[in-house]
This record gives sequence, structure tokens and C-alpha cells, in this order.
Amino acid sequence: MDERHPALARLDALVGRWIVQPRVAGLGAGWSEFAWVEDGKFLRQFSDSDPLPESAPAVWRENNPLPTTALIGLDDAAERFTMLYADRRGVYRVYKMTFDGRVWTVWRDAPNFNQRFTGTPSDDGRTIDGQWEMSRDGETWNVDFAITYTREA
Repeated sequence: MDERHPALARLDALVGRWIVQPRVAGLGAGWSEFAWVEDGKFLRQFSDSDPLPESAPAVWRENNPLPTTALIGLDDAAERFTMLYADRRGVYRVYKMTFDGRVWTVWRDAPNFNQRFTGTPSDDGRTIDGQWEMSRDGETWNVDFAITYTREA
């Protein structure tokens, strides 16, 4: 690949394997791995975990999306990313995404089910603290769950 677009280069901060801990009672950690594919044109995120324990909330056991796969690509005119997402439940979504090294945002506007994620990397790049929110009307937002990514050594 010729010289990479600077926006794609910023995503290098996500590359690697992360332990992912949702801050939800009864849920253990999973993992997420970011890797360049197609000679660095796209970033692939694959996430999974061990099977959920019986102590996990029933709503999580019934609706566990893992494993998930996302493919992130760049719109160079807007310097914004698009994330194509799919999971084991047969859910397919298209998200918009930005990442400037200081804030990672992912969002989608969909009738009755708007979603957004905001994550903040630590100064040393070893953790990302974030939260997913949802809104039925696109105006009133509620935290769905908080989550921490910790880079594996």
C-alpha cells in the first residue's frame, strides 16, 4: 500500500489484543482483537469471551452478542470511519466512528434504537474507559453499560 492516510494511522493505537470488561454485575471479561486487513485498508475488530456463567444476568445470557466482528473503513473526504458490525445473533449494523487518539466515538441513528459509544484512552495507551448509551427518541440518552479495554501485555 502507498502512503497511508493519516486518519488510518491514528487507528494503530487500537491494534492488538485487549481484555474487555463490561461493568455489569455477573459478567466476566472478554477480549477484543484489532488487526489490519487488506494491506492496511481496513481494521478488523473481533471480540469474544468464554461462555457466560449462570450467575450472569438472564438478559445478558439470552442476548449475548459474542462473538462479534466489525470491519472499519475510512471515508477520506470526511475523515470519518464506517464500522460494519455483525454478531452471533444475526444482528447486522452500520455505525459511524471517529478516533482522534483522545476520544473514540461510535454511533448509529436508527428508529427507536439509537446507540453511541464514547471511549477515552489513557495517556499511556494501555486502557480505554468508555460507555455505551442508547436512546429511543434520539434526544434522551441512558447509559446501557460502562466498559474498560485493557491492552494485553
